[in-house]
Amino acid sequence: MAPGCKRVFLCVHSGVTTVDEDKGATPGFSTRAVRAGQARGVEGEHNDPIYTTSSYVFENAAQAAARFTDQEAGNVYSRFTNPTVRTFEERLTTLEGGARGIATASGMAAILSTCLALLKAGDHIVASRSLFGSTVNLFNKVLGRFGVETTFVSLTELDAWKSALRPSTRMLFLESPSNPLSEVADIPALAAIAHEADALLVVDNVLCTPALQRPLELGADIVVHSATKYLDGQGRCIGGAVVTAEEAVGAEVFAFLRIAGPTMSPFNAWVFLNGLETLALRMRAHSVAGRELAAWLEAHPAVRRVYYPGLESHPQHALAARQQSDFGGIVAFEVRGGQAEAWRVVDSTRLISITGNLGDAKTTITHPATTTHGRISPEERAAAGIEDGLLRIAVGLEDIEDIKADLATGLDAIDV
Repeated sequence: MAPGCKRVFLCVHSGVTTVDEDKGATPGFSTRAVRAGQARGVEGEHNDPIYTTSSYVFENAAQAAARFTDQEAGNVYSRFTNPTVRTFEERLTTLEGGARGIATASGMAAILSTCLALLKAGDHIVASRSLFGSTVNLFNKVLGRFGVETTFVSLTELDAWKSALRPSTRMLFLESPSNPLSEVADIPALAAIAHEADALLVVDNVLCTPALQRPLELGADIVVHSATKYLDGQGRCIGGAVVTAEEAVGAEVFAFLRIAGPTMSPFNAWVFLNGLETLALRMRAHSVAGRELAAWLEAHPAVRRVYYPGLESHPQHALAARQQSDFGGIVAFEVRGGQAEAWRVVDSTRLISITGNLGDAKTTITHPATTTHGRISPEERAAAGIEDGLLRIAVGLEDIEDIKADLATGLDAIDV
């Protein structure tokens, strides 16, 4: 048993999983989601404690010097060492099957930290066109100002990724499934392309979480998360995370966080720890409801097209079935009549929440062209397939018949 653990089934320290030797084999996913990383203190607390402290007291001057120079492991300052945050990092790392986890203040901070830690002026990124609007703007309007250029390609066309490579390419970046159209990337194939070019493959795993997909096991080098979404599961806090397959890569990202400070708060880390305990249960429930809603929408005459990888009509259905254990709760669909009718559906809802967030227990609806992707150019939206009639549903945990009935009010009013 790792030092500091008292009667804890599973402990994870520095990304290394250790199991109480009298308990047998490595525990399963849900057991790790509940138990990993916890090291009980002298009070014998059952739940994970919140360490709300900015700094730590050292035994003497020599220990302070050793901690600050990394000669001795231990807490220094909560910008980069906090026990609650560390427990979240270690728990998520073991769920993703990684070597190192770094918690950040938001999902966008996770992407920014990854890029600024691992790239420099003159480097090149190949990225999917099917990215969250803020990620597109980060690459174009922030990293571009510092000499890092990005080429955007179709997520699903492997030849396009190959053709976009340059000698200066250092990173391939994608979401799979993508938001909001749920396009699915061939992660092993893209990992091979990246590694042949001596580049890193970064996968945003926010829509599946490690409960449904583990990109590191498929060959990716780095996974990023908006913990705000499904890792929390109830829309309570903002946070992000980076998990790396190699300790050395994670150390570089951590070094950036230590200096620059896009840090997760201890309270938010505690909320996310509680969210992880029910992650597997929630993702199964979201997936069941997502499949049912997608099939219902596909049969509705006012709906032109449904985007959901669990449907056999989805072009990457077979690929998603290979890479994922289920298909998640994000359902996008295009209504007939463009923006006017899409807004009619949104405004007709009484149960579903009109908000840009996803991954909540409450079902949410958004019009991507004027919200999540509203700050990118019309040309970029068109290239990403974001049409004016597109709506995105993040299916929550309510009764599915109530969700259908709420959508039917607006859909049934569309003249088809």
